[in-house]
Amino acid sequence: MSASGGTKAIVAALGANLAIAAAKFVAFAFSGSSSMLAEGVHSLADSGNQGLLLLGGKKAKRAATAEHPFGYGRERYIYGFLVSIVLFTIGGVFALYEGYEKIHDPHELDNWYWPVGVLVFAIIAEGFSFRTAIKESNELRGQQTWAQFVRRAKAPELPVVLLEDFGALVGLVLALGGVGLTMATGDGVWDGIGTMCIGALLVLIALVLAAETKSLLLGEAAGPEQIAKIRAAVVDGTVVTRVIHMRTLHLGPDELLVAAKIAVQHDDTATEIANAINAAEARIREAVPIARVIYLEPDIYNEATAAAGTDPSKTPGGE
Repeated sequence: MSASGGTKAIVAALGANLAIAAAKFVAFAFSGSSSMLAEGVHSLADSGNQGLLLLGGKKAKRAATAEHPFGYGRERYIYGFLVSIVLFTIGGVFALYEGYEKIHDPHELDNWYWPVGVLVFAIIAEGFSFRTAIKESNELRGQQTWAQFVRRAKAPELPVVLLEDFGALVGLVLALGGVGLTMATGDGVWDGIGTMCIGALLVLIALVLAAETKSLLLGEAAGPEQIAKIRAAVVDGTVVTRVIHMRTLHLGPDELLVAAKIAVQHDDTATEIANAINAAEARIREAVPIARVIYLEPDIYNEATAAAGTDPSKTPGGE
């Protein structure tokens, strides 16, 4: 996995979640808090999710084969999508069910100091993990807002860890609120309400992750800045005079396919065109290093022919 995959953030989140999950289950055993049980399952699910992300990163490194000539880069998207499913089912739906049961059959908490102590510890540990994810993300985010970064990031790992850690911190606050209100009122319904809120939050985050990773699985084009760099790199003004139309596709977070029809002069020789194409490919790779697979088709530009074929104005990456 490349640095852009946020391996450091994943490992930090995995370590934090394993420790937190163990502490939460101990607190549930001593207190009977449904919020603690839901949070324990949540942390356990998160630990499994980080394991899936690491596994996806490892599998994505496999070399291309005859059956998969473009490699296995999209494995990272598949495992990112699996994470959203695990978070939705094991984390969100379980918490909603546990909260519903607790509201219908409430009981007071035993040994309240166990859940409170564990929640404070968990907030500190999750805060450390969240800080690591933010630091890793800031190296790639640039001028984008956080919402834009989650929406546009081509590597699924960092958005997943960011949303998981954010959801975990908010969930911990909700759990602390539910436990606190149960202690203050003596009514265990509040613990169940806190658990329901945690479940709703996890379901919402899982749906956002599922939507984003689905888009990546379907195949996303390069960003506007990358497309502009590619277009500028293709044209040399001598042999290659313009890009008639172009398609780009992410084969993985760190691998981009570029396919373009380029305009050349009608009296250029085959050798001149071949040399121009080779030079254009070199310029593209220098401008956008992740452009690993490049196909350039030479053609004689004619406005009537272009209008009869693919309309450049309606073609992503076209003029």
